Amino acid sequence: MKRPEKAEVIAQLTEQFRNADAVYLTEYRGLTVPQISDLREKLGRDTSYSVAKNTLARIAAKEAGIEGFDEALSGPTAITFVKGDYVEAAKTLRDFAKVNKPLVLKAGFADGTIYDAEGVQKLADLESREVLLSKMAGALKGTMAKAAYLFVALPTKAVRTIDALREKQEKAA
Repeated sequence: MKRPEKAEVIAQLTEQFRNADAVYLTEYRGLTVPQISDLREKLGRDTSYSVAKNTLARIAAKEAGIEGFDEALSGPTAITFVKGDYVEAAKTLRDFAKVNKPLVLKAGFADGTIYDAEGVQKLADLESREVLLSKMAGALKGTMAKAAYLFVALPTKAVRTIDALREKQEKAA
């Protein structure tokens, strides 16, 4: 590849690194073309899965402000650029790797943090945004129900106490 071509590839990769919400590095050695096509389809339209030369990817990542991919960018590496829900993309990669053993998660970058393979695995183990929001809503609803019960309990108890005293005085009279 000639220098102008390399510069163009670096510029494209840099732009992809900057525009992505998350980036995952995987080793794809041993995967067939249909398997890679299947993975791309499962990742969705907002996510791109592409192969680039490690040296060019390393330069592009540094130009985009991402430091720490040097060790992971060795051997045959494919880059997953995620736009949108990066936890869902990590789950897709993890699930695909379970079925297709040649796919290996190497590293990731999301929210300004570099993750090793174990960190990407932990991201994939997170529950989806919708599930977390519904759990939070349920917890808030439960707390509000308890508060409402406490607000009603005090006046109810006072009314019952006054009623019991009134009945006691009626019986005494």
